[in-house]
Amino acid sequence: MNRRTFLHSLPAAASLSVFVSKEKIFAAEGLSDRDEEICQKKFDLAVSRNLRERPIHKVIIEIARSFLGVKYAANTIDAPGEERLLINLRSLDCVTFYENSLVLARCIKKNTLTFDDYKKELQFVRYRGGVLNGYPSRLHYTSDYFFDNEKKGVLMNVSKEIGGVPFTKTVNFMSEHPETYPRLKESPEFLEAMKKIEAEINARRMSYIPKKDIQSIASRITDGDILGITTTIEGLDCTHTGIALRHRNNLHMIHAPITGSKVQITEFPLWEYLEGIKKDTGIMVARPLES
Repeated sequence: MNRRTFLHSLPAAASLSVFVSKEKIFAAEGLSDRDEEICQKKFDLAVSRNLRERPIHKVIIEIARSFLGVKYAANTIDAPGEERLLINLRSLDCVTFYENSLVLARCIKKNTLTFDDYKKELQFVRYRGGVLNGYPSRLHYTSDYFFDNEKKGVLMNVSKEIGGVPFTKTVNFMSEHPETYPRLKESPEFLEAMKKIEAEINARRMSYIPKKDIQSIASRITDGDILGITTTIEGLDCTHTGIALRHRNNLHMIHAPITGSKVQITEFPLWEYLEGIKKDTGIMVARPLES
């Protein structure tokens, strides 16, 4: 099944957390030693190439490229029970791909090169205010992820500055479809918390770049920018994410597309890739800041 078919058949996409079986989660947790090994290899790569001396956007691209060919796996950071920091560097979805590229790059720039350093940075980026405090504290919506990490000095949302127009959709998919999220279905407290978070998101002034305009503003997007793909699906801001990349003299994207695929560079330039997917409406752009 390709991504276009997937989006027509399943409205809850990879940029939001969905349920995964206990068996898959427990199997993933049992391989944490492998994750530490992969993390250390990324840091060794950084040292061998002196990546710390490069701008962060170039470090992100180097780390993102090092993930090329890694298999896609959905929902690797969801598990039953109490919210905890789940790690999987062996297989990635579209969010954990860009998130890990960003987190590892930040560690490299700060010269904090242990697995514990990586875990601390991952928690800081993944959770609201950097604090892990239950399921609602995780940054589930892409626009909220960008907003909170801008407050923390990790990113700058440049969508408006590079030519964006107002983004006026109402974001409420999680509270409107709690049956899709067992943690919300099981906890009225979490559901109410998500409703408040969605209200905060909807009170913000946000921008996006319509896909018809991407080709004309492509020169304003920088390698290493994080892209949120906006959607027509009701209640959602974004259904996919990736990292901007100059490739063959055009703007492309490195991403983890969908089940059965691997981390890859889009075959076509970004504007052409998006034109082929009816539900995709454009992009939000977040620019990583120097650590």
